[in-house]
Amino acid sequence: MGLLALLSPVIYSYAATMLQPSSLPLGVRSVEWLRNNHGNWLVDEVEHVYYSSKAPRKGGAQLKALPAIGLAASMRVRRAANAAATAWPPRIEPVFARPLPGEGVWKRTGPLVDRRPSVLVATFRSELAYPRIVAYVAWFNHERTALSFYPGRYEPPNAPVRGPMSVPYGERWRLLATFNGGFTFIDGHNGSSINGLTYEPLKDGLATLIGYRDGRVDIETWNGGPDAGPNVAFARQSLPLIIRDGRLSPALNDSSQWGFTLGNAVRVWRTGVGIDRRGNLIYAAANDQTVITLARILQRAGAVRAMQFDINPEWPTLITYSHHRGLVPSKVVPNVQQPATRYLVPDDRDFVAVYRRLPGPVTVPFK
Repeated sequence: MGLLALLSPVIYSYAATMLQPSSLPLGVRSVEWLRNNHGNWLVDEVEHVYYSSKAPRKGGAQLKALPAIGLAASMRVRRAANAAATAWPPRIEPVFARPLPGEGVWKRTGPLVDRRPSVLVATFRSELAYPRIVAYVAWFNHERTALSFYPGRYEPPNAPVRGPMSVPYGERWRLLATFNGGFTFIDGHNGSSINGLTYEPLKDGLATLIGYRDGRVDIETWNGGPDAGPNVAFARQSLPLIIRDGRLSPALNDSSQWGFTLGNAVRVWRTGVGIDRRGNLIYAAANDQTVITLARILQRAGAVRAMQFDINPEWPTLITYSHHRGLVPSKVVPNVQQPATRYLVPDDRDFVAVYRRLPGPVTVPFK
C-alpha cells in the first residue's frame, strides 16, 4: 500500500496527460510526458544508447537514384525566373564526383506566383563516407512568399493565443508549404513572439528566425531583450547560430549547446533553416546527421546564416501544396510518423507556414 501511495501522483499525472487531446501516438506522448516530468536525464541516456547503436556504417552500396520530388521546370519558367529580380538559385554543388541524375538540381513545386516559381526543392547526397544518406532542402523566394509562425496545442507552453493550432481555413487558398518548428521550450528556453505578443520571453544570444512586418525574413542572434518590437511579425528561437557569415560556428564542437537530448554528435534526423545572401529562406532535413553535418548541408545549399530546428525522427516535416481541385498536400521529407495532412488539423507542436505574399504589411493571420 505504501508503494501505491507513493506512485499514485505519478499514475494520476500520466493518465491525465494521456487522456488529453493530442496529435501524437501513445509511445511518443509517453516519452514527452517523461521528459516534462523530471525524466529528461533518463530519456537522454536511453536515446544516446539507442541512436548510437543505430548509427550508420561508413561505405556500402551506392544509391542508383534519388527520391523523386518536385516538378521539372520548363525553359519558359526558368527564363522567367532568371529575368526576375531574384534569380533561380544555382545548382547545389554535388559532393560526389559522379552525381546522380538531378542531384542538387532545384525543382519547382506548388503553384506559380506571378507566373514564377516561389518554392523550389532539391535532394543530394551529403557525405562521401555515407553514400546512402540523402538531404532534402527547400528554397523560398523572399519577394513572392510570406512566412507565418503558429503555436501548437502545447508548444509554446505559455502561448497567450493558440488559434486553430493548424493552418487557418481562411488562408489555405494561398498556402505553399509548411515545416516543423524548433526545439521545445523546455529543451532550451527558446523564446517566441507573434503579432507583438510574447509567447515565451526571447532570450539574448539565441539564434532567431524573424519575420518582419515589411515581409523580410532573417535569421539573427537575438540581442533585443525579452519582447519583440513593433516591426516584428513573429520571432522563433532555437539554440545558437550554426552558420554565421557563411562559416560554420566554432561552437559546433561544444556539445552542451545543442539540446539536452542528443547534443551535437549523435547521428539522428535533424532539421534547420538558413538565409541565403539574397534574403531567401532555406529549409533542410536529413537523417543520420550531427549538428556539424547539418550545418554543412545548409552551407552547401547557400545559407550564410543558419540555425538548427527540431531533431529526432518524429518531427521532421516539410509539406508542399498544390491547388488543383482543392488543397493537395505532398510530403517532401519522407517521415512515416507524420501524415501529409499534418498542420491541416490541430497539432501539438508549433510550425511555420509559407504563403503566397499579399500586398501590405505582414502579420500572422489566425482566421
